[in-house]
Amino acid sequence: MPITPKKNQYALRAIFELAKHEGKGPKKISEIAEVQSIPLRFLEVILSQLKGSGLVDSKRGFYGGYYLTRSPDKISVGDVLRFMDKATESGNCPACVSKGNCPFKGNCAFSHMWHRVNDAIFEIYDGTSIQDLINSEKLIHMRMDEST
Repeated sequence: MPITPKKNQYALRAIFELAKHEGKGPKKISEIAEVQSIPLRFLEVILSQLKGSGLVDSKRGFYGGYYLTRSPDKISVGDVLRFMDKATESGNCPACVSKGNCPFKGNCAFSHMWHRVNDAIFEIYDGTSIQDLINSEKLIHMRMDEST
């Protein structure tokens, strides 16, 4: 089963935090790191990469920080993960656990199955917007408030 690398998880959490802050101006990187429990040095690299995606931009200065360039309902989880995969250029075959290029060049009994699994996962990622995640979090908080 494909596992989302930690860097991709951090990228999603950073985008999620920026989305929750939408309309309130840029958000400082230190605040994103603290709220989402992302090591600051990793977040700096990730946000720098995400600027290249067109999903995120930044403003310099005392009131500066990072912000989304699109509304959260126009950004899918798949958009973020695809960009991060391109940024790292892993070249790993989803059918193979080896790092780098697959020694079988995708011509193995498992290749077709793992590609189908990957396609099914991305169908879910592409069908889930960042706004959907925000709505889910709100629902969770409402349920928690009702149970107390």
